[in-house]
Amino acid sequence: MSDALEKQIVSTEAAPAAIGPYSQAVKAGGMIFVSGQIPLDPATGQLVEGGIEPQTRRVMENLQAVLAAAGSSFGSVVRSTIYLIDLGEFAKVNEIYGSFFPREPPARATVQVAALPRGARVEIDVVAIA
Repeated sequence: MSDALEKQIVSTEAAPAAIGPYSQAVKAGGMIFVSGQIPLDPATGQLVEGGIEPQTRRVMENLQAVLAAAGSSFGSVVRSTIYLIDLGEFAKVNEIYGSFFPREPPARATVQVAALPRGARVEIDVVAIA
């Protein structure tokens, strides 16, 4: 099987360990598929407190760490999905999210959900070019 068709599991201690049967990210076919990140502090495994702003910042930092472990960055992200408990917090999330994509932001969907793991207010996943 050629390298382009193989999958590689990506893992880093700089982001929270998976809390279920999934990988932090998988590289396959020249792409990186990063699992949804919630605002867990990788050092403590605890949910970040203080509301939507610090939670969103932590989620983006977790994503950044996983992308770096895969040899990529936010500049290579082509798609993201934001999951929010309350779409009323979208403007605050959007401002922080946007600061990580100063040029050429990826395609994106944002949805409101009934609940997220560990009581998080936000979860984001991304797909990037390897």
